[in-house]
Amino acid sequence: MSAATEVRTFEHAKIELVPIGGGTVARYNLQPGWKWSNDVKPAAKTEWCEATHLQYVISGRYHVKLSDGTEFEIGPGDVASIPAGHDAWVVGKEPLVGIEWSGAKVATEPPKRT
Repeated sequence: MSAATEVRTFEHAKIELVPIGGGTVARYNLQPGWKWSNDVKPAAKTEWCEATHLQYVISGRYHVKLSDGTEFEIGPGDVASIPAGHDAWVVGKEPLVGIEWSGAKVATEPPKRT
C-alpha cells in the first residue's frame, strides 16, 4: 500500500492505513509472537479489543477468543467479521498478513485536494 498515510509499528506488528471513501483500509503484518492482550492491551487500556473487524487473511493464521468464551482460527483466504470483545494471537511461525475494511482508523486527516 504505497498510499499509506499512517504507519503504526509496535512489538511484533506493522499496520499501514489508507483513508478512502469515508473509512479506512489497513494492511497488517503480525509477526509470530504477536498477541493483542500482550502487544496492544497496555495502550488500549481495555480488557478486550473493542473494535469490530472485517478482514481478509492473505497468509498466516491467528486464533481469536471472544469474551463469551467462543474460540476460532482464521487463515489464508478467510474473510472474517470479528466482533468487539475479543483477544487474538498469531499461530505458528508464519507472519499473519491481511487486509481490513473496518476496525482501524487513521489518526490524521487525509490531505485536502484543491
